[in-house]
Amino acid sequence: MGYSIVLMAIIIGAQNTTMDQLRALRYFCKVVETGSFTKAAESFSVPASSLSRRIADLEKSLGANLLKRTTRVVQVTEIGRVYYEQVQDVLAQLASSDESVRAYQASPTGTLRISTMVTFGEEILMPLLDEFKHLYPEIILDVSFSDELSTLSRDEVDIAIRGGYAPNERVQAVRLMDNEFIPVASPDYLVSNGTPKKATDLRAHHGLFFRTPHGPSPWLCEQDGQWLDVSGKIFSISNNATWLLRQVALGHGICMAPRWLLKQDLKSGVVQELMIRPKLRVNQNKDLAIFLLYQKQQYRVPKVKVAVDFLVARIQSQD
Repeated sequence: MGYSIVLMAIIIGAQNTTMDQLRALRYFCKVVETGSFTKAAESFSVPASSLSRRIADLEKSLGANLLKRTTRVVQVTEIGRVYYEQVQDVLAQLASSDESVRAYQASPTGTLRISTMVTFGEEILMPLLDEFKHLYPEIILDVSFSDELSTLSRDEVDIAIRGGYAPNERVQAVRLMDNEFIPVASPDYLVSNGTPKKATDLRAHHGLFFRTPHGPSPWLCEQDGQWLDVSGKIFSISNNATWLLRQVALGHGICMAPRWLLKQDLKSGVVQELMIRPKLRVNQNKDLAIFLLYQKQQYRVPKVKVAVDFLVARIQSQD
């Protein structure tokens, strides 16, 4: 279908009342995202009845039901889901174009919204943002911490930093650094519990696990073409790296953690890397990295451009 449905809707709106059409598109998207007419109306500070009427007019102009309404919930129809995905791109491009015009030849100002992984944000990003703020005092930083996947247009952020592999989302993805996870334990733990050599030995050990949006990060290995879960017995789970690595140092178990996070502890001997065979991973993808994500058209906005250039240069130089 491409953009044909969306473009047709916008053309119809342009012939009548373009601003009303765009307002209806924004209302519709917010209802899909919140699952509620009431919540969507609150976010725009308009009556729910007015918002519902606008969306009904939109459906009438399209000749299609985008939403399935019941007394309790609002559900998106199949064509409504297709329409939503396309409208999101159009609205994002319109918003970016508007901001690009306003920002043309302007100095970097305004609010810069950054979403970062929790551990990476605490350990690497925040110290860099102190320097960035000194260089660009007119930019207001709005930083949120989350390990959830980020959709830039939906989450209303300018820059997202996430770990994993290159995303399929239609955004620019700049590789900042490797994100290899390695198994570590304290010397005291290994003296008391023995040093595992084989991946399957780990099942008898205490495990300290990073929490991901999908649950505890597993310990995986590939053997004879098959992926095995060799995770140890769960002792602790957290998305707070400082606390989790303290548990490792206290001798409470084995942890799979990013090598970049462990540099100082490995150097000081607080923890030591375990040479497990076959090699352990936390994901079947063998090339994990940390990426900086932004929408391509947003790079023309001064505040985004200077932030992307600054962060990429500083972080890549640390790797």
